[in-house]
Amino acid sequence: MRPTGTSSSQHGAGPAQRGKHVTTKASTPKSGTSATPGTGKATGAPAPGRAGAPRAYRHWIAGAWQQPARGHYQITDPATEQPVGYAPEGGADEVGTAVRAARAAQEEWADTDPRERARVLERIGALLTERGPGLVPLLQAETGATLKVARGMQLPTAADRFRRYARGASEPDTVPLAPQPVPASALAPGGLIGAAAVRRPMGVVGCITSYNFPVVNLAGKVAPALAMGNAVVCKPAPQDPLACLELGPLLQEAGLPDGLYNVVTGSGATPGEALVAHPDVDMISFTGSTSVGKKIAEQAGRGMKRTLMELGGKGAALVLDDADGRTREAALGSVASTWTFHSGQICTAPTRALVHRSLYDEFVTALSRYASALTLGDPTNERIMVGPLISAAQRDRVEAHIAAARDQGATVLVGGERPAEPGTGFYVAPTLITDVTIEMTVAREELFGPVVVVLPFEDDDEAVRLANSTSYGLYDYVFSGDTGRAWRLAGRLRSGNVGINTVQRHPETPFGGFKDSGVGRDGGVFGLHAYSELQSVVWAS
Repeated sequence: MRPTGTSSSQHGAGPAQRGKHVTTKASTPKSGTSATPGTGKATGAPAPGRAGAPRAYRHWIAGAWQQPARGHYQITDPATEQPVGYAPEGGADEVGTAVRAARAAQEEWADTDPRERARVLERIGALLTERGPGLVPLLQAETGATLKVARGMQLPTAADRFRRYARGASEPDTVPLAPQPVPASALAPGGLIGAAAVRRPMGVVGCITSYNFPVVNLAGKVAPALAMGNAVVCKPAPQDPLACLELGPLLQEAGLPDGLYNVVTGSGATPGEALVAHPDVDMISFTGSTSVGKKIAEQAGRGMKRTLMELGGKGAALVLDDADGRTREAALGSVASTWTFHSGQICTAPTRALVHRSLYDEFVTALSRYASALTLGDPTNERIMVGPLISAAQRDRVEAHIAAARDQGATVLVGGERPAEPGTGFYVAPTLITDVTIEMTVAREELFGPVVVVLPFEDDDEAVRLANSTSYGLYDYVFSGDTGRAWRLAGRLRSGNVGINTVQRHPETPFGGFKDSGVGRDGGVFGLHAYSELQSVVWAS
């Protein structure tokens, strides 16, 4: 099992797990640490622009920096191919230490007044807002995200999630049930029986996260888990864990008791496997590829661990024949976001455009012009719209899928060749593929790169058949001039989420997938449900 290793999927995936490409190992550098050893106090924000000089980090366990026994491995800037820093190489022993720290701290946290938990989470959100600009250079350097994405959608969204679950900590956790008369039986006397359903903390939650939005994805797990009274042990994706480590002192400064937030990193499978297998971990929350998620579920099932699985996607955007000019424009921009939004490294991307045949030629022409006009290059440049992929391995994987599509008879209309400029970095040009059939791998598998395929359909039945033809079911989209028709069509799509005339998300909706796209839901109040157990309490009235 490789909970943080390779796979064929996306956000967090080595040679392609959603953000899980293994980085080059390196010996421990002599550049010091990211914070004063043992004090838990950060040494300051990185310099403006690109991240400062590479530093060696330590694990964050029990509120302090812990020296890794196995040395460090290099974190590489996907745009420059230069070292950003050195992450600690973790093993099962360090995971065990982190789990023990979490277990020791969790019970008291669960007994803490929810209003106090809310105050801590609110303070975390405030500190993320205050310190966020200083962390952007580091986060951008290790993820390769464009400046617009790194500045506007990484740390601000993470701060919003902590604020949301600050409110969640004080939301009612008890559902009273109406008393019912129950007749006497051999079990007990009869009477009026009262009851309530109460949400209780899971205990210790193992969080294994993805590379595309490392801090945002982590916040989406840690914030609701802490709000419900849990402790967490986190294993970030190996490609970009440094900003996740930087959160340790920040959460401590916000007043979070030591031991509730722990981070162990590593370039390979060992830390993730140890976390999944540890008998004192009550739940695994995983974002990553379907193949790795299945292996985690198998291991977790042996210990009856609860799981939350946010897995792969192959989003379909259905453009119906009644789409008017404004709706077609919305559809075009939405599909094109696959190229511009983190270079397609997003599980919800509408990577398949399913277009009614009457609009097909017009839509393909518009997409072709759009892709050809996009600027690709240094993601720290404000004008750049398409940055690099996370690693050479992921770039090579995407290129292999494009080549296979061409070999199978598809037409690579735009892109498909490695860009000559810039001379360094793991870039894939925005790529548009037509003449695609549903049997082709490029139409069925998640590539996690800036690649869009377009297929025509004749009627709604064929559109639904095409949309449902993959093993995934995470996020689909319907573009129609008749929202009632789109609503009815949404009910036929085997997808956990459907957007009608938009790719915008609603922050309170339950997020998760059908089929191979996952198990469970988070988001809004559903996130509180995901990180808690239901207990029924019954009494004689």
